[in-house]
Amino acid sequence: MSKVYLVGAGPGDPGLITVKGMELLKKADVIIYDRLGGGGKLLKHARPDAELIYVGKKAGAHTIKQDRINQILVEKAREGKMVVRLKGGDPFVFGRGGEEVMHLVKKGIDYEIVPGITTPIALPALAGIPITDRRYSSSFTVVTGHRARGKRLINYSELKADTIIVLMGVKNLPLIIDDLLKTRSPKTPVAIIEKGTTSQERTIITTLGEAKEVAKSENVRPPAVTIIGEVVNLRKRFVKE
Repeated sequence: MSKVYLVGAGPGDPGLITVKGMELLKKADVIIYDRLGGGGKLLKHARPDAELIYVGKKAGAHTIKQDRINQILVEKAREGKMVVRLKGGDPFVFGRGGEEVMHLVKKGIDYEIVPGITTPIALPALAGIPITDRRYSSSFTVVTGHRARGKRLINYSELKADTIIVLMGVKNLPLIIDDLLKTRSPKTPVAIIEKGTTSQERTIITTLGEAKEVAKSENVRPPAVTIIGEVVNLRKRFVKE
């Protein structure tokens, strides 16, 4: 059946893909996949004869440009294939899923979205940090720390949510922290979760005033998620170190 399924792979642990996502993965003729957490273990569930096409991206190194990825999706669907576009997290949370859907619609290709467990909710939860709590946080904001070419960073100092979750922010973390310090106390708790849900996961707890130096001294590397807000302090009650 000629159709493209945009499937969220979840935050990295292969056990956190949805049941529907796993079923489609096992049936697909073609799997077009990103740089996945968990060492790409999900691909072990593909059919032996399935065509696997890697189109992963990381900062400053794109294996295949987005326009070409869009073209591949259309080409494989027009071959009469069942195509799974496997994307980390959720397809519509900083995953360019919207761009791919627009191209499929433009070319008249049938598609379906299969949501995934998104990183900014899953990683804090697994690290013992609830992103909302009626005592400390009634709102949260998920923002990107990555700057597209030619565009400025978000004005983080204007964010009003109790909890702020920054994705893809390792490179620009010093700038983000300086911006937040304009409106938030340097004592504000901060958690940096590196390589979440993988065997290399580590969680670093610090404060907004010390986060730059701590991230540098701990040699934090992407992928990492940064959580800013009072809910970070709940980790010490929930997690036995």
